[in-house]
Amino acid sequence: MNDAAPAPTPAPAPRRARVRAPELIGKGGWLNTGGKELTLADLRGRIVILDFWTFCCINCLHVLDELRELEEKHRDTVVIIGVHSPKFVHEAEHAAVVDAVERYEVHHPVLDDPELATWKQYAVRAWPTLVVIDPEGYVVAQHAGEGHAHAIERLVEELEAEHGAKGTLRRGDGPYVAPEPVATDLRFPGKAVVLPSGNLLVSDSTRHQLVELAADGESVVRRIGSGERGFGPQAFSEPQGLALLPDGRVVVADTVNHALRVFDPATGAVETVAGTGRQWWQGSPTSGPALEVDLSSPWDVAWWQGRVWIAMAGVHQLWTWDPEAGTVAVAAGTTNEGLVDGPAAEAWFAQPSGLAAADDRLWVADSETSALRYVEPDGEGGYAVRSAVGTGLFDFGHRDGDAAQALLQHPLGVTALPDGSVAVCDTYNHALRRYDPATGQVTTLATDLREPSDAVLVGEDIVVVESARHRLTRLRLPEEAVRVDAVAHRTRRASTEVAPGTLRLDVVFQAPAGQKLDTRYGPSTRLLVSSTPPELLAAGEGAGTDLFRDLELNPEVTEGVLHVSAMAASCDDDPANEYPACHVHQQDWGVPLTVTPTGTARLPLVLAGLDG
Repeated sequence: MNDAAPAPTPAPAPRRARVRAPELIGKGGWLNTGGKELTLADLRGRIVILDFWTFCCINCLHVLDELRELEEKHRDTVVIIGVHSPKFVHEAEHAAVVDAVERYEVHHPVLDDPELATWKQYAVRAWPTLVVIDPEGYVVAQHAGEGHAHAIERLVEELEAEHGAKGTLRRGDGPYVAPEPVATDLRFPGKAVVLPSGNLLVSDSTRHQLVELAADGESVVRRIGSGERGFGPQAFSEPQGLALLPDGRVVVADTVNHALRVFDPATGAVETVAGTGRQWWQGSPTSGPALEVDLSSPWDVAWWQGRVWIAMAGVHQLWTWDPEAGTVAVAAGTTNEGLVDGPAAEAWFAQPSGLAAADDRLWVADSETSALRYVEPDGEGGYAVRSAVGTGLFDFGHRDGDAAQALLQHPLGVTALPDGSVAVCDTYNHALRRYDPATGQVTTLATDLREPSDAVLVGEDIVVVESARHRLTRLRLPEEAVRVDAVAHRTRRASTEVAPGTLRLDVVFQAPAGQKLDTRYGPSTRLLVSSTPPELLAAGEGAGTDLFRDLELNPEVTEGVLHVSAMAASCDDDPANEYPACHVHQQDWGVPLTVTPTGTARLPLVLAGLDG
């Protein structure tokens, strides 16, 4: 007789919330569908992943790359829909969205939503955000930020099994229709450099190559790279920045490979000198042997003070590579996104994307704050970061005059001029601007340049990389500035109305199925909170390990931006596996707030899961 108690009946798995997915609407219409307008009814029977993105956002570009493998593996069951939701005014232009879809090789349908209509319907608060819709048209998951591809892959497999068994899964070709390719010598070129020979070397980003042009800037001398994405000796992945080394070789920011490469014009050889090919995540080493340390979307490079400085756009920092020592290290920035000046280790950047070395300064185009900034020695053996133009994440426009009130819009390039002034490729204003440190004035040198991303001096001329016109354009530096009508903008995102007093901040995180929080070495979550202006918060700023916090709002401040950075690490929940696979989920939010008596007392931000 067996006296053992019967095994307990397993608890039923919790039912997913049944939230009907709102319809997909956007005044810009559809891309990559052959002219067809899609509805959710058209997609019934398929697993739909909505990717809310905007093309200025480096984290959004990371997610595009994260999804490529899943998109290919589950192409007969999964339809990814990009919902383009602009931050900048330029990003609301339909032609600019068309360009971005080609530039970043987006191989799925894209809804152009310039008025953020679908963004609002899905209560999205951050770029990027992924929403999963099941074959019956219900929202089953939401993820903000990067690092969620593994969780979505697991969910997709569950949905395939569940709806395959129910008979509600429909397999087959998706609605993607590839646009016709266009023949041009360059396709969305990124950066350029003048070689010792007088020829120009250009990063042909969308074609994953470097192109050497004759001194006329038009005739192709040779192409370097296979033209296919890759990380081999003759392959690049969306290369951007270029800088001439003292020995005549060229260091290349191989952006999507998260690496630095060196190209030798004399031999044609390409070698990797920094990076592993993997993306850097919080907790990874920030210094060490260059080939053993992960990098994150290096966007530009410059030789300054005996080292190569790197605009590490993916983590909002500046790093350096020392060729002699063979090491890399963080040089400035905390990884927090914003505009904060001061000692290099305490400064905040927001997607630095352009560098230019002058004798005493390293100029930085800090794109997401629409700012021109610089690094200079602090006189004590270190460096300090200062801002010349720009005020923060949400103010941008085209306004000349005194630098304190001048406005740029997402600049990607900067060039030091012989007279000590600086030319700025004001990318989303389609203009070349100039800042003169001697007078503190900002002027406009040229307009009607389509998304200029870099410029180099050639004699008395300046050669501009017109990225969205797929060409280099030679200009004579004008004696006088161009007159333009001043325009100022604020981000299109609606402000969240909150009640005065205590605001409950809840970062929603639910570990993916089959995983649990990784607590082997202490807390596996992190929350960092700050505000602009700092006076917005009377209490609650700073770092902690809980994903919730009570914030005290200052009664004397009625509006501002809440900066929230959250991270959670989860691992496979398998007691038999001594070394379970672990994953990091992270996201930064900048949430505009307006304090009103009728506002909410709770601010939920979804990192992963659904807000109950």
